[in-house]
Amino acid sequence: MTRKSSAASVLKKIDGIERELAKLKRDIIHSLVIKESANKAKQSLFGSIKGGDITEKMIEQSQRNLFRNLKDL
Repeated sequence: MTRKSSAASVLKKIDGIERELAKLKRDIIHSLVIKESANKAKQSLFGSIKGGDITEKMIEQSQRNLFRNLKDL
């Protein structure tokens, strides 16, 4: 009987370790996805221009920041 109970105990510990590994994998993948999404370029000018009086210079600077890879702007 003791062999069965010790085997069951070991299997229970292994199951706990597997669950912990799955949680760690999920957390790492989640942190990588958040990091990648933070590095994406803006898709609109919303939030690119500070409030108050908006000048042509501010609009041009925001467009350069937003469309920095396009040469024909």
